Amino acid sequence: MANTGVLRLNEYIGGPDQIKCEQIFPSNQKTLLYDFNQDITSWTFEADYQAIVVDTVQFSRRGEPNFSNSKVIGSFAKVDLTGDDAPDVVSASDGTVKVYVPAGMYTGALVPDARKNVVIVVYSLTWSDDSTPAQINSHRFAFIQNWEPDVTIGDPTEEAGYTAFTLA
Repeated sequence: MANTGVLRLNEYIGGPDQIKCEQIFPSNQKTLLYDFNQDITSWTFEADYQAIVVDTVQFSRRGEPNFSNSKVIGSFAKVDLTGDDAPDVVSASDGTVKVYVPAGMYTGALVPDARKNVVIVVYSLTWSDDSTPAQINSHRFAFIQNWEPDVTIGDPTEEAGYTAFTLA
């Protein structure tokens, strides 16, 4: 019989100090402005995201998520952001880059006020500079998906494209 829950959330997404976590609705979108305060003419930028599902999430009285007992139980396919959703260098000489977090990164079913089978979209911005060897850095954001009107109510683990993690 296969076991689920291969990884704890912080093991999967890179540790608590390397990620910003917030709760959003699937329809939310935002634009972030990164200011590297240096010339970034030869730098490259990429962004992607992947929806994961954790078995359970506890919340503090202030509504802050606690993942100490959470396990990643599955995921959906990774998506590379291209076109209008790709990072956009505003000024290479000043070091400013617009980063787009699009709406609809997860479009499947959600349980209102879920504490079980919680969908988290992990959004990653990666950049490399022009040094030799190149320095490669990433910032990650974990967006806990909250149910909102017009979102189907249901179990995300039953959605098309969901892949459960198992141990052989």
